[in-house]
Amino acid sequence: MGGPSAEREVSLVSGRDCARALRTAGFDVVEVDAGPDLPARLAEIAPDCCFNALHGRWGEDGCVQGLLEWLRIPYTHSGVLASALAMDKARAKEVFRAAGLAVAESRLACTAEVAARHVLPPPYVVKPNNEGSSVGVYIVHEAANAPPKLGPEMPEVVMVEAYVPGRELTVSVMGDRALGVTEIVTEGWYDYHAKYTPGGSHHVLPADLPADIAGACADMAVAAHRALGCRGLSRADFRWDEARGLAGLILLEVNTQPGMTPTSLSPEQAAHAGIDFPALCRWIVEDASCNR
Repeated sequence: MGGPSAEREVSLVSGRDCARALRTAGFDVVEVDAGPDLPARLAEIAPDCCFNALHGRWGEDGCVQGLLEWLRIPYTHSGVLASALAMDKARAKEVFRAAGLAVAESRLACTAEVAARHVLPPPYVVKPNNEGSSVGVYIVHEAANAPPKLGPEMPEVVMVEAYVPGRELTVSVMGDRALGVTEIVTEGWYDYHAKYTPGGSHHVLPADLPADIAGACADMAVAAHRALGCRGLSRADFRWDEARGLAGLILLEVNTQPGMTPTSLSPEQAAHAGIDFPALCRWIVEDASCNR
C-alpha cells in the first residue's frame, strides 16, 4: 500500500482497511508501505501472497506486478500486461475498439500543442494518459474561447478526449461476474475532490436505469475486463447520454485496482450482491497467483 504515486494517500486508506478485513477473515497480515526497499522487504517477510492495494503508477501499471512475478510471489488483481494496458488510456481504447466496445473520440497531444489551440472542438476533456482517480483532469466547455491553462503537474503528453455528456455509471467485475451498476451523482465533474471528500458524491445502487441499459453496462464491463485480460477485481466506468438510448452508452476506462475501503464503489457493489468486505478480501486473496 502507499507507494510514490499521486494516489498514495488513497492507497494507504485502502491498504489499512483491507488489512483489517483480512485479519477479520483469519489471515496473518503485514502492512508494507511500498518504497525503494520493497524487494528487500518482501524477501525479508517471505509472504505466501501479496495483496496489492496500490493505486496509480508503479502499483497499477504493471511495474510492481513484474517485480512480484520475478520474486515468484503470488499476487492479487491483474497481471503485468493487463495492468499496463488498462493504465495506458490510449492503448486500452485500441483494445476496446477491437472488441467492439464504444469509446469516446480522443487523441494524444503534447501539452504545448494543447495550450496553444483547441486540439478537438469544444467541449472536450484533457487528462494524463496514465493516471487514475481523475488526477489532472481539465474540462474545456463548449463556450470556451481559449484552450486550457494546464498546471505543472501534467505530463509532456496528454490525452484529449471528446466530452461525453450524461450520467456517470460504474460496474465492478469479480472474476467473470458483474456485481451491479452504480450511478454516481455529484454537483459537477466527478473529480478527485468529489471522489474522496465526504459528501462530494452520492452513490445510487442499483442505478435507476432501463433494463436494457443496465444489462448493456454489465455486459460491456465483463467484455472490457476480458479484452484487457484482467484478473480478480476490476471496475469499468461509463457515461450514458439518455437522449441517445443505447448508442449513448460510452465506456471511459477500466480500473484494475479499484478503491478498497468498505464504502468504495466496488465493495459497495459486492455488499449489494451479498458479499461482505472481509469475504470480498478473502476471495481476492484466494484468487491470487503468479503468471496472471
